[in-house]
Amino acid sequence: MSQYVSRIAGTLVGPPRQPRPSRLRLPGHHRRPRRIAMLSVHTSPLHQPGTGDAGGMNVYIVELAKRLAAIDIEVEIFTRATAGGLDSAVELAPGVLVRHVDAGPYEGLAKEELPAQLCAFTHGVMQAWAGNRPGYYDLVHSHYWLSGHVGWLASERWGVPLVHAMHTMAKVKNAALAEGDTPEPAARVIGETQIVRAADRLIANTAEEAEDLVRFYEADHAKAAVVHPGVNLDRFRPADGRAAARARLGLPQGAFIPLFAGRIQPLKAPDVLLRAIAVLLEEEPSLRTKLVVPIVGGPSGTGLAKPEGLQKLAARLGIADVVRFRPPVEQGRLADWFRAASVLVMPSYSESFGLVAIEAQATGTPVVAASVGGLPVAVRDGSTGILVEGHEPAAYARALREFIDHPELVDRMGEAAARHAESFGWDRAASATADVYTEAMHDHRRRVRAHHG
Repeated sequence: MSQYVSRIAGTLVGPPRQPRPSRLRLPGHHRRPRRIAMLSVHTSPLHQPGTGDAGGMNVYIVELAKRLAAIDIEVEIFTRATAGGLDSAVELAPGVLVRHVDAGPYEGLAKEELPAQLCAFTHGVMQAWAGNRPGYYDLVHSHYWLSGHVGWLASERWGVPLVHAMHTMAKVKNAALAEGDTPEPAARVIGETQIVRAADRLIANTAEEAEDLVRFYEADHAKAAVVHPGVNLDRFRPADGRAAARARLGLPQGAFIPLFAGRIQPLKAPDVLLRAIAVLLEEEPSLRTKLVVPIVGGPSGTGLAKPEGLQKLAARLGIADVVRFRPPVEQGRLADWFRAASVLVMPSYSESFGLVAIEAQATGTPVVAASVGGLPVAVRDGSTGILVEGHEPAAYARALREFIDHPELVDRMGEAAARHAESFGWDRAASATADVYTEAMHDHRRRVRAHHG
């Protein structure tokens, strides 16, 4: 990927601008922040991705914070305490601190109930800030709309800029709902609109997401910056290959293995994969002895209403014998599942980027994905995988059939996928994000000076 930061207002597209060291050393000029407050109200960076509300955003925050710390930007991440007895502050990595804020009951609180706890959460953030000297934080970076509201108040109280990342948008999700899924509430739409107006900078994962901010929320073009997320290339890499990974996971060597990995909820559409498998087996019953379909992840969001729904669907479709349900796994183990798979399948109705697609490709596994959101950026159609228009199971069955009928595609596209993923390192993403911070701080100081005449 040739560009990591692009301003959708203009025509300039290129690699992130590196501030000149001489300017960084001059006080009052374009300097990077020394310390930022990062906000993640509804999900902790310490939680296991793939379960509950923990997913790609958790990975994003952890990896970005670590890489920012590596370039001398300290990060303090504020998140809601979800268990009693947690330390008020936990060092995640050198230069990265996770602060637990008491706001509402520790357990049993759904994401939809969190808006009522934002006052308490903001109070906890302010208490932590009050114990430090003035100017302790140079900038606030909030993730998701719940955090955005806290960030808005904090940035105004502290007199620092607010950088916000939406990750997902209510209007975009509601425009592409899975059948029977619950629309995002009007309160979220209003909240997101307010944050878009208040933020000094908006970080979007792709140019399409930046355009969505403008189209759906009337965002100022000049505020929107595109920074592609990264992938941990040390963890997600081909390593010792497919055969060794299958041996470790107890999977048959000669099988065709289409993998689903992620939160089990209608938005992610794992049911589309199961229905596609049913189509394949109906067309060619002999495939039954060659297919293993792992579903790695836990119920989340509206999927919590029917936690056994996917298992029941597999039984109704008559494919329970080829489907293997596995709980969420830690990142190192997840990399093995990616390596073991023939293809990763992502039939999502909406994805701001699709971090899982890049992680799988980094291990040398091609991807069959819906042509939605950021997935056309993450996956090169026909080169590193196959993009599918719509969500018809028969269309996914045809895409999978390509790999079954032409086994050499798995290796050929897998090799291209690994090369493609190498351009998505987190170091580059962190550098680009730091540039966005620098611009936000510069503009904020200029506005303050203009206001005070």
